[in-house]
Amino acid sequence: MRRAWLRYACVPMYLGIAAGVAACGSPENDGPPDANFVTGTYRVTWGPYTAQPGEEGTKCIDVSLKNPGLIQVHEIYNHLGDSSHHFIVYRKASGVENLTPTDCVPFVGTLNPANGAPLMVTQKAEETLTLPENVVFTLQQDQLVRLEMHYVNTTDAPMEVTATAEFRTQLGASIEADFLFAGTPDIDLNSGTALQTVGPVYLPFVPSLADVNIFAVTGHTHKMGTDVRVAVASGPNDPGQSIYAPQSFNWDEPETARLTPPMQLVSGNGGFRFSCDYRNTTGQRLGFGENADDEMCFFWLYYYPSKGAKICFHTDQQGGHDVCCPADEGTDDAVICALVTNYFP
Repeated sequence: MRRAWLRYACVPMYLGIAAGVAACGSPENDGPPDANFVTGTYRVTWGPYTAQPGEEGTKCIDVSLKNPGLIQVHEIYNHLGDSSHHFIVYRKASGVENLTPTDCVPFVGTLNPANGAPLMVTQKAEETLTLPENVVFTLQQDQLVRLEMHYVNTTDAPMEVTATAEFRTQLGASIEADFLFAGTPDIDLNSGTALQTVGPVYLPFVPSLADVNIFAVTGHTHKMGTDVRVAVASGPNDPGQSIYAPQSFNWDEPETARLTPPMQLVSGNGGFRFSCDYRNTTGQRLGFGENADDEMCFFWLYYYPSKGAKICFHTDQQGGHDVCCPADEGTDDAVICALVTNYFP
């Protein structure tokens, strides 16, 4: 297998954005007075990596955007090549570059928000995340990002795997976006073709997320998943208002639902009510896990204004907990979060 390479580039704005953009890496003349903000488009590439016949895996790289100042990212565009299953772009709080695709645990970056958080998850060949008006992700100078690729080569010949992420900026926005990953680890599926459902599960809103606005939702399972449904409800017995119910759920290319207008989570009122369907044709019992041969019942939300990136889950199997990480120090939830992040360092 070849050593992977990664290139970065700062290129002019794309068609459809006003001409006359300042030179790459320089602030626009009509931007905010803070000279630390710059504009442009920053591109990073995972791969190429040669996957052998039948090979499946998850590999990560860490790379700096090489942006010469703070940037306000209003749009992220991901393009996946052949054999790509899902591709996650994270911002990192610290670390060093590693440009060689290295084995990593799927979705591990979602479990320790203190060290960074997802910016975008793509499970399609091509996808653009455009934030609402006046909403951005603010990234630091020389921002380190992690690119996580889950790939599978189902052919009988070696295949080249690659993916590209572009960060498109604007200046003058005042609202910060963030990411919430939510679900349940309570999965225990018998073998067989009969439909099995996890849920409905009720996960109350945590006070720290009061009054935020959700603008996009995506469901997530692994291979045996056939559907994901998410609603905002007043309680566990309320069917609630649906925010995610794709007409045809495709586990490896799930739909991203855009909420227009965004839905506000009202302080102290309600939670998420969600469920996932499966047909377990593996011939063996399946439980929760990050690996491709396990199963998951999760969904991710893009929201604003930022209250920090979080992973939230409900579990009855582990004693009936509703937990959002990171949690306040000294609480029972903080102990559970520490166990989670220590298990997935």
